[in-house]
Amino acid sequence: MRPPVPPFDEAAARQKVQAAEDAWNTCDPERVAGAYTEDSRWRNRDEFVDGRAAITEFLRRKWARELDYALRKDLWAFTDDRIAVRFQYECRDAAGQWWRSYGNEQWEFDEQGYMRRREASINDMPIAETDRRIFGPRPESERGAPLPLA
Repeated sequence: MRPPVPPFDEAAARQKVQAAEDAWNTCDPERVAGAYTEDSRWRNRDEFVDGRAAITEFLRRKWARELDYALRKDLWAFTDDRIAVRFQYECRDAAGQWWRSYGNEQWEFDEQGYMRRREASINDMPIAETDRRIFGPRPESERGAPLPLA
């Protein structure tokens, strides 16, 4: 079991979103991939990923190039077994250029609370280091705070 499990109410959906944010901010591919079914299917930008092992490898590649990664997720909507989120993250590349990425994800869960499907649309914007606003994991005092639009 990977609680909370469907059917989701608002509190459970928010808990699931925060748990995902917390896990992704560790940049630990095995920990993050553990939230997905063995046969989970992803669309991430223009890449399609099938299965937990492939998700782990995808995340290793991602965090090898997205340095100092820090993420915020925000609940957008939910149904019994689906959650939609919007998110923003910041990272820098090996050349030192900082990026802010904006995106939306649709998640579908099995009855045990594991994510069996994830579809992510993401846009990247170069930013100056002085324009950063996401620094590491979200402090307790900011949990539940909405994300700015821009």
